[in-house]
Amino acid sequence: MATPRKTTSQLSGIKSAVKEQAKAAAPAAETKAANSEAPKHERKLDKYGRAYATGKRKNAIARVWIKPGKGKITVNGRELKVYFARPVLQMIVNQPFAVADRNNQFDVECLVVGGGLSGQAGAVKHGISKALTYFEPDLRAPLKVAKFLRRDSRVVERKKYGHAKARRRFQYSKR
Repeated sequence: MATPRKTTSQLSGIKSAVKEQAKAAAPAAETKAANSEAPKHERKLDKYGRAYATGKRKNAIARVWIKPGKGKITVNGRELKVYFARPVLQMIVNQPFAVADRNNQFDVECLVVGGGLSGQAGAVKHGISKALTYFEPDLRAPLKVAKFLRRDSRVVERKKYGHAKARRRFQYSKR
């Protein structure tokens, strides 16, 4: 059955009731606002003044340390341009600094294992983003909007028995 339509007098009565409830809840909201002025996140630094985070992408895992510096990025003991020779991968690694507007302000040291170069670049990017939020909690908002703090959960689908690959079947011949 259809519900009867509300008249304008009924709607205005509902609006006034909602306003009264909002006024009653206002003091509670003010106390919550006063409590929320305290910083939600604190800086997480080690004894050397570095922020540490772990980033993951596909099968790659990156352990990342950042500290204030001149923008030097080291991956597995080698410079960024040597380890990630393709410019696209270098761009992926530097994206968090561009979004946070912190180019050449932090030195980064990474240890990456597993996966291929593309997955490793994504893992380093994820780790740098998390480490930036630990070093400067105010950067969490722009990095979160850019979706750099989200772990990309896409991984290779497993091979099934009776199949050539994950979805590929063996060739079928009817005759």
